[in-house]
Amino acid sequence: MEELFDIYDAEGHRIGVAPRRECHGNPALLHHTSHVVVFHPDGRRLLLQKRSVTKDIQPGKWDTAVGGHLNLGEDYPTAARRELSEELGVTEPPELRFLFDAQIRNEIESEDTRVYAVTLAGPFHFQREEIDEVRFWRFEELFLPENQRGFTPNLIRELEQLRAGGFL
Repeated sequence: MEELFDIYDAEGHRIGVAPRRECHGNPALLHHTSHVVVFHPDGRRLLLQKRSVTKDIQPGKWDTAVGGHLNLGEDYPTAARRELSEELGVTEPPELRFLFDAQIRNEIESEDTRVYAVTLAGPFHFQREEIDEVRFWRFEELFLPENQRGFTPNLIRELEQLRAGGFL
């Protein structure tokens, strides 16, 4: 079954529904999503995932640990918890902490994202068919130019906002 997104105009009014494949790379089809930033309990590491070559439009790239697109009838926290469970195998996620709202506009996606945080050490039982690797990165590693070449534009934007907000 093909995943559908509710799509919005620049003012935030719902204008219809479009398949995921049409939304990616199309700045005119804005959609809403939620992300969960997973921090390690020691406070110095952030969980990232490497996308499988069969997943999405960003194969082999590092991305935020959990990204949840809103299904029909879901709010942001519900979508974020669902994706946390699906992608990382976390059955009872602790309370999510709201961090900030982000607007992501690049050649890959145009989305309005509500970003949450959670502190978890694992173990994670991630979806092998969609994700090749899940690991914690030290914050200093996240901003090295040689590492950022493998990051999605969305991840780089979120990392910049996390650092600017004092979360990293």
